[in-house]
Amino acid sequence: MLSETTISTFKASLRGELIEPRDANYDGARKVYNAMIDRKPRLIIRCADVADVIAAVNFGREQKLLVSIRGGGHNAGGLGVCDDGLVIDLSPMKYVRVDPKKRTVLAGGGTLWGDVDHAAHAFGLAVPSGIISTTGVGGLTLGGGLGHLTRQCGLTIDNLLAVDMVLADGRFVTANAKDYPDLFWAVRGGGGNFGVVTSFLFKAHPIHTNYAGPMLWPMEDATEILRWYRGFITKAPNALNGFFAFLTVPPAPPFPEHLHNKKMCGVVWCYTGPLKQAERVFEPIRRFKTPALDFVGPIPHPVLQGMFDALYPPGLQWYWKADFVRELGDEAIALRVKYAALLPSMQSTAHLYPINGKASTVKKSATPWLYRDAVWAEVIVGVDPDPANKEKISNWARDYWTALHPHSAGGAYVNFMMDEGEDRIRATYGKNYDRLARIKKRYDPANFFRVNQNIKRAK
Repeated sequence: MLSETTISTFKASLRGELIEPRDANYDGARKVYNAMIDRKPRLIIRCADVADVIAAVNFGREQKLLVSIRGGGHNAGGLGVCDDGLVIDLSPMKYVRVDPKKRTVLAGGGTLWGDVDHAAHAFGLAVPSGIISTTGVGGLTLGGGLGHLTRQCGLTIDNLLAVDMVLADGRFVTANAKDYPDLFWAVRGGGGNFGVVTSFLFKAHPIHTNYAGPMLWPMEDATEILRWYRGFITKAPNALNGFFAFLTVPPAPPFPEHLHNKKMCGVVWCYTGPLKQAERVFEPIRRFKTPALDFVGPIPHPVLQGMFDALYPPGLQWYWKADFVRELGDEAIALRVKYAALLPSMQSTAHLYPINGKASTVKKSATPWLYRDAVWAEVIVGVDPDPANKEKISNWARDYWTALHPHSAGGAYVNFMMDEGEDRIRATYGKNYDRLARIKKRYDPANFFRVNQNIKRAK
């Protein structure tokens, strides 16, 4: 039990806000993106700066509290919040600094990708990230970082140059290729197992306006489209990314009324090559089969990054399942089409993100992210605003995954996983797990940072 004196003394040492269950803003502060998560921490500290983070880590360790780290709060399993413990909330540490000469971007631990996109765009630059701009920089990066620029620029971790961190013993370090190289290796895909990352330094790329957007086809064409897509995307130039999706068309503009609420398949494209060549690149795509909807054209990068934000606001119910995929056989395609026809809600979806371009040129041992030889990362998400539909969307996602898992490569992208147990984590990191476990033992032997896709320390 924490005494009032202990809490008051701790509170007085902080620049940021300390929130308790009795406070009026407690319920708002404990919410995360996935409304299926309903945890009640004992304390939430909204850290104003690194000093607050150090104080929070030391306090949590000394008081033997369970500790979770929250950046943007998007984590699938809601691992930024814990029951009866201390939440170290980095959301006030939101800042971006762009160095246009060096083409680097520095982002605080509480920064969202929309903040990075906005700041970098002014200089004609972009950092590879995800597909929802409200996602936190921290969580997405530490898990790997898949998105619209994966085939062009690699994963987010492939563009990470350095991190500032607070370790379990309260030390502050900067990890990069020269200083703490083992720690720098571990955070590039190993999640929040090794410390609190208070800032990220990224390499940026000269990307300003893409030729991008969704193309949709009727669900009855899904088998044909998937068979074409599996061959096309593996041979496409790295300047072209396109993730496959099953979806229900939202009943709202800009979608035409005759497509509203229809279940369809599609590809969300992103071409970053010269705009004058874009029509030629897309000519064979459009020639193969005329899409029922074609929203592909010139689009500023931040607009593409925020295209789906309105469809997926915070506070929806989410149930996630995922796998890595090396090939799309006809039997597996038939199963995908079968379960996609049963999409249980308007926002439920399934995606195949290609990782066979630039990301596949990185050695498996270069980062913890093992599945460089997979062609896709698959995610299946049951999503609905109504808690009454929790079981319906969860059962659909589990059934879909169970049917497809025998056709998978084994592990899954950690940012697409909920709490699925140690076996799944080991399958995800494979032969890199033991190295992560040794680094865990060196920097966090007591497993202080364990509210995550947890890596157990080596014995």
